[in-house]
Amino acid sequence: MLNFQYYMPTRLVFGPDTLNTLAETPHLPKGNKAMVVIGESGAMIRHGYLSRVQSMLSAQDVQTIVYDRIRPNPESDSVDEAAAICREQGVDFLVGLGGGSTIDAAKAIALMAGNPGKLWDYMRSGTGGGQTPERPALPIVAIPTTAGTGTEADPWLVVSKSGSKTGEKIGWGDDSTFPHLSIVDPKLMLSVPPKQTAYTGMDAFFHACEAYLATCRQPASDMLALEAVHLIAHTLPEAVVNGDDLEVRTVMAWASTAAGLCESYSSCISQHSLEHALSAHHPNMPHGAGLVMISKAYFGFLAARGVDRLGDLALAMGDTLAEDLDEDVPGVAFLDALDALIEAVGLGDEKLSAYGVTRAEIPALAETALTTMGALFDITPVSMSMDDVIAIFEAAYE
Repeated sequence: MLNFQYYMPTRLVFGPDTLNTLAETPHLPKGNKAMVVIGESGAMIRHGYLSRVQSMLSAQDVQTIVYDRIRPNPESDSVDEAAAICREQGVDFLVGLGGGSTIDAAKAIALMAGNPGKLWDYMRSGTGGGQTPERPALPIVAIPTTAGTGTEADPWLVVSKSGSKTGEKIGWGDDSTFPHLSIVDPKLMLSVPPKQTAYTGMDAFFHACEAYLATCRQPASDMLALEAVHLIAHTLPEAVVNGDDLEVRTVMAWASTAAGLCESYSSCISQHSLEHALSAHHPNMPHGAGLVMISKAYFGFLAARGVDRLGDLALAMGDTLAEDLDEDVPGVAFLDALDALIEAVGLGDEKLSAYGVTRAEIPALAETALTTMGALFDITPVSMSMDDVIAIFEAAYE
């Protein structure tokens, strides 16, 4: 018999034009002042999304202040700064508007708005202090504008330590950092450029793959993971080429949210540990790019060790496997399908060296992966030593 826990407290509103429900929903958190968190790129302003959100919150008698200094890999100093503003201004809840980094930052700010000290005092690995928060996070409203992280459907936040010489990009979450309300409107994703569509879509793809392989998986995560893998494999190439197709964007939005739900019911595994090390040391590297660049070496390692569930993922992607194939063929089938998908979304030429990664730093990257996100190795279906992680990075560098 399976033993598992299932917990999902977020009210999820999904579909085209659902952003408009913000003006009248009875499900906003209590309070009359919100901080709207957006990225430093200004995209939410240029596309008019920020003004729409502010206008609709105003219709609900909610005043807003804006924090607009979130980088693509959000940093702890920004979180601490924004949290101090929340305390000074008497903010009642947070609104994360943008990509996964922005919503992750909003979760972290919500946590620190009600707790003393700095964010890194509460991180549970690396140089984090491992403290237990005295109070829960302020309520969070998540409004994603990309299909990738699925953070609207899980409690996790990922933040890099500002000024870290060792490179620390760590995930954290508890029950209070689940969004109170998430609005997933695919129309907000029509403006995402092709390359970013590919990066974020592959992030969602790997969330689902990893959740299906994790040893903490359960029936709900299995169903959603295979659904997400199937949809992304068949839809992401079209989303990259025809980003103005609302039907395609809607499918990708659901696939991303489904993969986010997988992160709540199951978990990512150590592929994400390796990537966090990369983008912690090289913040210019998009998360999805890092995942793609290590993926064939990483899943090749799993395939060589007979992880049979890779065959299920290959089938979900559309591969036809004969019942009498050798044991190692399901893994090979997945690797072939993965390679084809990466090429189809235009990411086949991504190279670690293009982001400044050198072969000499691979041992340090491996150490960072194991020390800052080591818990994910515990739920990976095969064991990995330091030498194994180094070998995966080496293979990815070729």
